[in-house]
Amino acid sequence: MKHRILFLLAISVLLNGCLNYTQVTTIKTDGSGSMFIHYWMKWATSKDSSVVEQLGIFSKDSVFKEFSSEYSSITNVEVYKDPADSSIHAKVELNFNSLDSLNITPAFRKSELSIKDGSKNTKIFSQFIPSIATGFGFESKNFSISYIYYLPGEILSHNATEVDRNKLTWKYSLDEIGTGKYITATYRAFKLKETPTWIFMCALFVLVVVIIYLFSKRMK
Repeated sequence: MKHRILFLLAISVLLNGCLNYTQVTTIKTDGSGSMFIHYWMKWATSKDSSVVEQLGIFSKDSVFKEFSSEYSSITNVEVYKDPADSSIHAKVELNFNSLDSLNITPAFRKSELSIKDGSKNTKIFSQFIPSIATGFGFESKNFSISYIYYLPGEILSHNATEVDRNKLTWKYSLDEIGTGKYITATYRAFKLKETPTWIFMCALFVLVVVIIYLFSKRMK
């Protein structure tokens, strides 16, 4: 699906339209997380709108199929038109068990999503953005592709275009992707929240009370 979305960039040239793709991903310390995807396109005429709809990437059933897998769950899909600016939109929200499990979904089959162990207790995140060959000779800077990741740790290195603490943004036009591009970041994961000591103390106190109660009951 995502590659069909990117292929639509070429089609949109013929329709005098413009496609934008934004992917926002939040990853938790245990590797699970959530993702929000929004892609939209403008068209010049009602005929253009009909052609775009026939491609299937703005079909709700098709979106469900392309983003579904046994390791992820779709929480929301929205497809709509905005007559105010002659645009058509698709929004997808999903949860996943682990980032690399998304690779088995049709939408991310060639994205090579991964989080691997690095040296000195670090993690290395990466995703591949495939090339988009069109051959139409259009101004590719008019098209926007954005990837936003919230990584669960201290960022040590990255090739993002923008960074704000653990929020990294990669924003490209088609010519910047070229023959394909990896987005990557190395981080040191936040420590898992430890169970507060007072909880253990309360549990121990309750256990002692129960034992004393049971013991005194047997003595009677």
